[in-house]
Amino acid sequence: MSTNYTYAPTLSPEVDLLRRLLSDLFQVYDVTVVREGEVRFRGRLWADSEWAYDELVRRVRPYHYVPFFRRDGEEHLVIFVHGELPRAKARPILAMLLFLATVVSVFFTGILQSDGQTWLEVAVDAGFFAGTLLAILVAHEMGHYIVSQYYRTPVSLPYFIPAPIFLFGTMGAVIRMVAPPKNRRQWLHIAAAGPLAGLLFAIPLTFIGLLLSPVQPLPSGGGYIMEGNSILYMALKVMAFGRMLPSGGEDVFLHPMAWAGWGGLLVTALNLIPAAQLDGGHVVRALLGHQGGRWLTYGIILALLGLGTLWDGWFIWALIIFIFSRAEVEPLDDITEPRGADRVLAAFMLLLFIILFTPIPLKLVE
Repeated sequence: MSTNYTYAPTLSPEVDLLRRLLSDLFQVYDVTVVREGEVRFRGRLWADSEWAYDELVRRVRPYHYVPFFRRDGEEHLVIFVHGELPRAKARPILAMLLFLATVVSVFFTGILQSDGQTWLEVAVDAGFFAGTLLAILVAHEMGHYIVSQYYRTPVSLPYFIPAPIFLFGTMGAVIRMVAPPKNRRQWLHIAAAGPLAGLLFAIPLTFIGLLLSPVQPLPSGGGYIMEGNSILYMALKVMAFGRMLPSGGEDVFLHPMAWAGWGGLLVTALNLIPAAQLDGGHVVRALLGHQGGRWLTYGIILALLGLGTLWDGWFIWALIIFIFSRAEVEPLDDITEPRGADRVLAAFMLLLFIILFTPIPLKLVE
C-alpha cells in the first residue's frame, strides 16, 4: 500500500524525523498532524509490538517525544506526543503520617470491639486485631508498589486512610498511578500483585486466628452480628474445626486475629471485583481490552444491584463502581496483549474472586 501524508504541503522536519525513526519498525499508510506536538501514523507494525515499543522509546527519547501504540480496527496507530511522562512526587512524610494515623485508628477500633476484662486484655486484643489487619493491608499495597517500581511505572507511595468510625478503623489505602503502565501485560502484573501479596498474609493469619477462636452455642436471644461465608473462609473453618460452621446451633466466636483476617479476606474480595478501577477491573481490562472491560463493568453493576436485595451494601458498591467506571486508563502500548502465562494468571485472579466473594458479608441476627 502506498504512503499518504494527510498534512500539506510538505513534511515538516520534525515529522519527517519521526517517520524515519519509525520506518524500519512500521509500514506507514498515512500520517496526520492532530495538533501541534502530536503526530499520528497509521499502518502496520513490522516487528513484535513489545520489542518495537521499547526500541521506539529509546530512539525518540533524545527528541522528547512519548509514543503510544493503539489499534484502529485491523490496523495500528503510532501516536507521538511531544513532552515527557510525569514522574511520581515522593511525599514520604505525608505517607508516614497517614500510616501512623491509620495505626492509631485501627488500634482504637480494636479496643472498642474487645471483650477483654482488663486493660491488658483489651490492649492485647487490639494489638492482635490491628497487627493482623495492617499486615494484610501493607502487604497488599506494597505488592502493587514493588511491581510498579520493577516495571518503572511511576506511582505514588501508598497513602493509608484512617477511619475510626468504620468497622475496621480504616478505608484501606490508595496508590496513585502517575503515568499509564507500559502495556497490558505489565498492567496485569501490577494489578494482580496487590491481592496476591495480601493473601499471602491473610490466609495463614486468618487460619491461626480461627485456631485461637472458641466454638460456642449461638445466643438464643439474638442481637449479634454474624460474618458471612465465602468458599475460602468456609474451607478454612472446616480445616480448623473439622466441620461446617455455623451448624447445630453453634458457631465460631472470632478471636480478634480471626476477625481482622476475615476483614482482610473481604477487602481482597472487594478489590477483585472485575470492574472499573478496582484491581479486578484492571485485570479484566488488561485481559479483554477496553471494550470487553467496559461491557463487563456494566454487567457487574447490574449484578450488584440484584445482590442488593440480599445485602444493602451492594447498592453502594454499584454506585461506587459506576462513578469510577467513567475514569479510564489506557496503557502506553495497547497493542501488546497478555500471553499464555499472563492469561493463566488472569484466570487465577478471577478464580480467587469467586472463592473469596461473600454474597452477604454481614448479617444482623435479631
